[in-house]
Amino acid sequence: MSTWRPLSPLPFWKRWLPDGLHGPLCLLFQLAVFALIVLSAAAFYYFMLAMRFDLGEVARLPVGTTYYDRKGIEIAAPGGSGRKLVKRENIPDFLVQALQAREDARFFEHQGVDVRGLARALVRNLKDRDFTQGASTLSMQLARNSFKMKQKSLHRKCLEIALTLRLESRYTKDEILTHYLNRIYFGSGADGIEQAARTYFGKATHDLNDSECALLVGIIRGPHVFSPFRNLSAAIEQRNQTLKRMLAMGFIDPARCTSLTAAPVHLVDDELRETQTSYALQAVRRELDRLLDEGDIRMGGLQVFTTLNAPWQQRLETELTHAVEDLEQEKSWEHPSHKNHLPGTGPVYVQYAAVTTETRTGAILALIGGRDYGHSRFDRTRSSRDLGSAFEPFVAAAAAERGKLVFPGKPVQTGRQVGPTEVERLAKRCGITGTFFAQSDDLFRGSVSASPMEMSTGLATLGNKGKRPKPYLIREIRDASDEVIYSAQAQLAQAISPPAALDAASVLHLTNGTRCFTGATGSERDAWTLRLGPGGATAIWIGFDKPTTIAPETRLKSLLDEFVQRLGNE
Repeated sequence: MSTWRPLSPLPFWKRWLPDGLHGPLCLLFQLAVFALIVLSAAAFYYFMLAMRFDLGEVARLPVGTTYYDRKGIEIAAPGGSGRKLVKRENIPDFLVQALQAREDARFFEHQGVDVRGLARALVRNLKDRDFTQGASTLSMQLARNSFKMKQKSLHRKCLEIALTLRLESRYTKDEILTHYLNRIYFGSGADGIEQAARTYFGKATHDLNDSECALLVGIIRGPHVFSPFRNLSAAIEQRNQTLKRMLAMGFIDPARCTSLTAAPVHLVDDELRETQTSYALQAVRRELDRLLDEGDIRMGGLQVFTTLNAPWQQRLETELTHAVEDLEQEKSWEHPSHKNHLPGTGPVYVQYAAVTTETRTGAILALIGGRDYGHSRFDRTRSSRDLGSAFEPFVAAAAAERGKLVFPGKPVQTGRQVGPTEVERLAKRCGITGTFFAQSDDLFRGSVSASPMEMSTGLATLGNKGKRPKPYLIREIRDASDEVIYSAQAQLAQAISPPAALDAASVLHLTNGTRCFTGATGSERDAWTLRLGPGGATAIWIGFDKPTTIAPETRLKSLLDEFVQRLGNE
């Protein structure tokens, strides 16, 4: 029986291609099929992984930044319990265009993932051998920020893409834009676009002009670095870059771009800012903006655990207020420049500032920048004032460090043993930077200026065996998912030897386990109280913003001694 059969005709592609390419092409086809199977399996895996996430979280926005004292007691702050939300109809179209131009040019065209941008980022990452480019669309940013995916990896990127595709199928473009703007952080304690508009410009989002819209969009990538309160010129530069992108995309014409670039920025008056409520919280927010980069702080819902001891701060402020009120009620205090003003009112009245620093760590336990935050937001803890006899501990420190004798109550005799230059050098090592150091015996008498913050740090150095602590106000920060994103570490530097620190502290009077100094400058324009207790170093200044005689030195000292007795220890 014959088994011969006619040969089957070759497929078209084999007849068309040279024989030498048949094998490689078959292999390529097999690899493509295999790659398709792998990609399909990966896509199915990440789709299933993305299904575990509740997309309702996108609309459930985190609360605003919450502040706590060192014992976990919440510190009241505007916006602390929630954030102001806007609806799409209240967002200016110009702001939407600015956001599109700056962050996601093809936002209304893609389905959540910009394939072209992703391809460009892939090429760049392969070239850099690192994840330097992310090609994140607004939808991808919203998905990543809603579910706290911070790590840079291929796995995270694939999951982010899967979540983004789900998010796009769940929400409209307008809803995505609105959730994004309501969720992100704009610096200076402002969570969301509405709070940012009110914080920086004192108006609602729908009232923002075009220049203000562009500025707010410009600072999104670095809300602390580009905050107009912190760096107005940088914020304006970011605004102008946003406007140039809008020009390139055809949203505005050259004349409009030029006009908006030249527009002045009118920030809200400091007295009307909504995100501040006290000197201490003001200082905490300054530190917060310094600590976090845009990747951490762009989202809200932060929990900031401060070093502040709220009960001690309250007691300190209450007793200081009583002290200056007593002073104002005395007829001997009256001065021509104070007439026609009731005690505690008017543009000129007795002010005070105080800082308590934990000696062993530098943690700030109390910070009071003035008598009434509602009256004046100027932080006097950072303002230098004449020290007078309050400088004696640092004259003693210089002498003791050089092995010389310390004569309590005789700073000139003590200082002459080492000279003004050495006293200045040792004082600076203790944290007293000073605005001017007299190069004569006047320096030993206290002819130098320093701020309450510097004096508290210097005093803490003497109480910490000569180790100068770096002051800080924030001990820990957690994000909305309760993950620790920052934890403070005490920073100490040996400024003087332990014996010298002990000798220097001895010039302060010892009362009930606490070393104290109370007194005024020779001009009677500045009064100081220094307290070095078992755990904290407190520096208190009393005086007028415009240097003026307060009261006779003997009366000031008597009043401050009474204040110290009432205050007790911390």
